[in-house]
Amino acid sequence: SMPSEMLLKIFSYLDAVSLLSVGCVNKRFYELANDNGIWLKLYSSSLQPKWTIWKMKSKQTETVSLDCAALHDKKPGYWKKEYIFKQTSAFKARVMRLVKLLDPYTGLPCKNKEAMKVSGLSWVIVLKDKNGKEHVIEKPNLSFMDTSVTILWYGTGWPCLDALSTLKLFGVTPLLPDQSRPPNKNGPRRFSLIAEYHLANLTESSVAVGADELVQLFSLSPGLLVGIWKEKNEIAFVMASLHYNQLLERSILGSATVQYAPPPNKPLLDDIDPEYGLHDYSLHLDLHGRSCKYLCGSFKGLFCRKGDIENGYLRLTVVSLKDNRKHLPIIGTLGICWETDVFKGNVKDCFVMDLTLLDETGKPFWCFSAPVYMELSSKASGLYDYMGHIYTADYVDSEGKVCVEFIWLEETKEYITVSLVLYLSIKKVNNWYGTNY
Repeated sequence: SMPSEMLLKIFSYLDAVSLLSVGCVNKRFYELANDNGIWLKLYSSSLQPKWTIWKMKSKQTETVSLDCAALHDKKPGYWKKEYIFKQTSAFKARVMRLVKLLDPYTGLPCKNKEAMKVSGLSWVIVLKDKNGKEHVIEKPNLSFMDTSVTILWYGTGWPCLDALSTLKLFGVTPLLPDQSRPPNKNGPRRFSLIAEYHLANLTESSVAVGADELVQLFSLSPGLLVGIWKEKNEIAFVMASLHYNQLLERSILGSATVQYAPPPNKPLLDDIDPEYGLHDYSLHLDLHGRSCKYLCGSFKGLFCRKGDIENGYLRLTVVSLKDNRKHLPIIGTLGICWETDVFKGNVKDCFVMDLTLLDETGKPFWCFSAPVYMELSSKASGLYDYMGHIYTADYVDSEGKVCVEFIWLEETKEYITVSLVLYLSIKKVNNWYGTNY
């Protein structure tokens, strides 16, 4: 029963976040909270540092008139949209500035963690059932590695697996971040779609990674691992591996319905001779089990010649079976650690692979973080230095393939990496360099 004029007077004392929140109360509050007069005042005050000379009629200075034309010629909510657009644009620019400085070791941004903290970034998964109802799962556990972050969600009361249709992974940031206080989880937020996965017939359509006494692991591309309770055939946990390359862009710059698409690479003039092949590439490789690291290696001076092109791929040999000087030991027993509210475990013979391949200019050419499983090979070791069973671990996506071979040494109870070969898609290389192999 309170008059609208009085409500508008009260609303005029609210900050932007409170004003957006009060607009969710009911239809009347929403219409009043869209008032152009209130939002134009907020818009003007937020840009005040840039407008210290706005009264001077300078062509270089943007001005907003508080007269009736600026209010009545605009539709309700116009200045609210303008305010939000200006604030989010400034916020994105501030975050992106933090990731411009690159680490020469990995070719990736140095200040990823700082940028994530400044942005208030978090990640959520949204489970959608076959009736269209959505279930938002938050509060993940984070594990940071040199080139990736691993995110683990678990909890009770999750929907039955058979009733689910899709899983969406989002990056979430405050719609109007306030640097003076931590993000309010109940305040307005912005969702950026990172990936969408279809869960129908999950156990048949996905790749089985491994199992222990309690759970089975299934891999969905890109970089998602779903743990299923063996007894109940229900989701126990979900684990996502996100590589730092384009992590913030994908988590911030996309929309709630459309994923962020990175701009195409601009090839350097006279960068490469197709007859010579690729040259001076660098690789940074991590193998880990979410919270423990098994292998960390860097390799420089990688190359391939024209003769290394076969079946639509260019081959880069990183570790050769014949060159035992480059063979690498694995620290610990390979496996992926998991946990829930009550249980925890380790699924052996699988791991998360973080790969960062840099071109000759030091620019990330191919990057991913994904779960990989090992298989016992039928061939026997022909190496005199190592006598033991051979295991293989392969990864493939639209940009390339990775083939790794390990030998298990029973005497020392360790794996030795004896072969590591990358196969780069010719289509990817041609698009990158604007050439034709």
